[in-house]
Amino acid sequence: MQIPLDYYRILGLPMQATAEQLEQAHRDRTLQLPRREYSEFAIQSRKQLIDIAYEALQDSSKRQTYDAKLLASGTQPVNIEVDEKHLIGALLILLELGEYELVIRLGRPYLSSGSGNLQAESQESLSDVVLTIGLACLELGREQWQQHQYENAAESLETGRELMVREGLFPEMQADIQADLDKLKPYRILELVARPLADKAARQEGIALLKSMLATRGGIDGANDDASGLSVEDFLRFVQQLRSYLTSAEQQDIFEDEAQRPSSVGIYLSVYALLARGFAKHQPKLVRQAKQRLGLLTERQDVYLEQAVCAVLLGQTEEATYALERSHEREPISFIKSHSAGAPDLLPGLCLYTERWLQQDVFPFFRDLDQSSVTLKDYFANEQVQAYLEAMPSEDTVAEGRFGGSYGTSVASDAGTGYSDRMPSFGTGQAIGLGTAAAVGAGTVGRSTYTAEDVSNLSPEGQLDSASASVALDETPTPSRRRSTAPKWGRLALVLLLGLLGLGLLGFIVAQLLNWFGGVLGGPQLKGDPLDIDVARPAIELPAEDAELPVSGDAQTIAEDVIQSWYTAKAEAMGPGWDVTALEDILLEPALSEWTNRVQSNQRDGVHVEYEQTIQNLSAEEIGDDQIQVTADVEEVAEAYQFGVLSDAASFQDQLTVEYTLRKQDDDRWMIESFAVE
Repeated sequence: MQIPLDYYRILGLPMQATAEQLEQAHRDRTLQLPRREYSEFAIQSRKQLIDIAYEALQDSSKRQTYDAKLLASGTQPVNIEVDEKHLIGALLILLELGEYELVIRLGRPYLSSGSGNLQAESQESLSDVVLTIGLACLELGREQWQQHQYENAAESLETGRELMVREGLFPEMQADIQADLDKLKPYRILELVARPLADKAARQEGIALLKSMLATRGGIDGANDDASGLSVEDFLRFVQQLRSYLTSAEQQDIFEDEAQRPSSVGIYLSVYALLARGFAKHQPKLVRQAKQRLGLLTERQDVYLEQAVCAVLLGQTEEATYALERSHEREPISFIKSHSAGAPDLLPGLCLYTERWLQQDVFPFFRDLDQSSVTLKDYFANEQVQAYLEAMPSEDTVAEGRFGGSYGTSVASDAGTGYSDRMPSFGTGQAIGLGTAAAVGAGTVGRSTYTAEDVSNLSPEGQLDSASASVALDETPTPSRRRSTAPKWGRLALVLLLGLLGLGLLGFIVAQLLNWFGGVLGGPQLKGDPLDIDVARPAIELPAEDAELPVSGDAQTIAEDVIQSWYTAKAEAMGPGWDVTALEDILLEPALSEWTNRVQSNQRDGVHVEYEQTIQNLSAEEIGDDQIQVTADVEEVAEAYQFGVLSDAASFQDQLTVEYTLRKQDDDRWMIESFAVE
């Protein structure tokens, strides 16, 4: 049979090789033995082909003739003729040359199910062919994995595994391939769900794979080993990446199953799906279900702000105010208060916050809603919404316990929710919310009375009374960027921790995870949006009350502070949270865009880097009133992780001398304008 090989490739030499190089290559190739699983017949078959190539090129006259034949072929492949006894040797050499697809195509006819007829010991030869094709599938799959062709990689790996299973051979290699398939599964899921919505079959396959991972792990916050290599924290980040590729209906389906395990994190994510769909699709029934489920978390987590939002969308104005008073989220409450100035209560600011929060922080995490624009005015004007609110049972309200002031939900069930028998009552006492359309039409809050039109007009599309706001709507600052990601991953982390408390693991978990979650637990959410790279950012940044003053002092002090701030910001941006916020406070263009693009690329690939830097010999020189030139020796050690798995190939250690150009801004802040490595 014809095999696309030439003698030079068999020996691993160029045509220009000398006689000495030819002899050395023959000796080296002969000494290099294939895997121990190969039979003696396969080893000898390979050696005989190497000897044939060496003998053909050793004679100078024969070599000249052969070279002329190669040159005459031009770009056409050159073949050699091999008989059956040398087939396995040829396949082995092709495998060593990285011709994996060719090995699979040439070897398949000689399997037990094929039409080929191997001479020599049939069982030994069959094992050799199976092993060679299996190795080709394994290496091809890993090559495709590196090229981000995850589904092709899975197909290649599965082909090799199924071949060995069918032939009942090489169980250890089967286990190696299965281990690769398990680690590949998160990548496959991302690739499949990222496909166009019209590609329903592929996307459903991705969702099915995700559900199988959830089942194996024991839930989204489960600790069972699914062989993917993802820890609980890594898996939460993985789910965070997935959400922007999933529609609201898909997320509701996935996370409702998780909520029924029961899982606190699953409940929290299902609330976001229900709330997003309920508002965007004008289905207050879903909002009501979201509000009921939040009651399952009230005793363990501050979800009063979300309950206030739900109450607003259900027209329960008193209940919304009651929930808001119990929230401890400083930044949102400050925003709400600042936009309720002059009003008898916080409802104007809460309505403004509700609309902006849904539009900016909730919708972007749903593939079918990220471009949606729905206002409170449109929502309440919808006939479907009005009809449901009129028919909504009045007992679906939040109650304040007379004894101890506990806060919770009633046990009233909502048809089809499946939660009526599991909905706890955290307190007793008279319900204070109004659960019917009358609550929208004339809900009394304090001494003021609101109509349906009043509530809807509190949105940016309506009329915000000038007495209730200090600035015009188009100049209104939005809540701080720390609330610009949803869901609140800091809360999810805290929910997870609190769930584990019940297992008596508080001491261990706090000791091991507190540092990792430190930045998250400092605020209500994990910063950064790992998939949606066009994150809508507030037009005006609200300065924190404890914001640092601009750097001042001599050039050396300024330089030391700025360079240290840069490496801190870099670590946050390239770390597991992918938080680019601090970059905007330390880098000027074009450096800012360059580093932001790097972070976004890492987010898409699930890559984060952990740095350690040592800065020495830092010197600074003023070259103008608003410019400082800085030179420093930097030793940097970086460990790169992909989906939580350390990548030795991507990790590095550098020793560099770097020049920084610092530029003074109008607000007296010093920022980095450019870098140069000497």
